[in-house]
Amino acid sequence: MKVIETVLPGVLIIEPKVFGDSRGFFVETFQVERYRDAGITLPFVQDNHSRSAKGVLRGLHFQRTRPQGKLVRVSRGSVYDVAVDINPDSPTCGQYVGVELNDENQKQFWVPPGYAHGFCVLSDIADFQYKCTDFYFPEDEGGLLWNDPDVAIPWAIDNPQLSEKDKCNPTLKELLSK
Repeated sequence: MKVIETVLPGVLIIEPKVFGDSRGFFVETFQVERYRDAGITLPFVQDNHSRSAKGVLRGLHFQRTRPQGKLVRVSRGSVYDVAVDINPDSPTCGQYVGVELNDENQKQFWVPPGYAHGFCVLSDIADFQYKCTDFYFPEDEGGLLWNDPDVAIPWAIDNPQLSEKDKCNPTLKELLSK
């Protein structure tokens, strides 16, 4: 497995070894010792799976007081996945890292606790799977506006399908002024 560090502290792109032949492929999506060696030491408590259609954008989400680390991957289709540093004390606050995750490259994205996270679907349909380091608490959820001009994420779509909640998320300036 290849581990690629990014400009955001702790955020990693992981390229697992894929073994394939004419019958298909095999990939190990998690093995505690290898991921611990890569610096992912928090225990996972919940696995999630979402399916979305082309043009759907989910995010940018975070938990306020019980932040979740997320190890994400795509088992079908393709997404553009993003982590944004929202820590006002961080020298990289307001910066993002984006990576295409799909069922061909089999890349994974480690988003440590404390980052905003979101993705947009590039293929007709995408199955998105992620392991979380804490439970989801709806009352603790926060959001960052997907198209905040100060963050300037180059999403691969112009008019995404958004939830009503995600349409109303604050900008980073608004979020940090609270």
